[in-house]
Amino acid sequence: MPFIVTEPCVQCKYTDCVEVCPMDCFVEGPNFLAIDPAGCIDCSVCVPQCPVDAIVNASEATAAQQPYIAINAQAAGVWPSITRRKEPLPEHAQWAGVSDKSHLLVSPS
Repeated sequence: MPFIVTEPCVQCKYTDCVEVCPMDCFVEGPNFLAIDPAGCIDCSVCVPQCPVDAIVNASEATAAQQPYIAINAQAAGVWPSITRRKEPLPEHAQWAGVSDKSHLLVSPS
């Protein structure tokens, strides 16, 4: 199963993970990153790079994280690829420890 980006990334969008991905399978939305499940080789090298622990294996996703499997897949077909680190969103520090922020996710469309 591929890895997925989950709720802690919303409103933060740290990009440390994208630089280490050997398959360049991250995509970037307005306030969230996602992983293209078709490109992910399950190497897990991105997991320790995320400062907010937003990346998990889809097979180990909790009930609360399950919707992010579909969100990542949908985003992969819409959002552009990102392969280089960028600065996080301006208010990332304020949002990094906040839970229950999925309603703020700008959905892929």
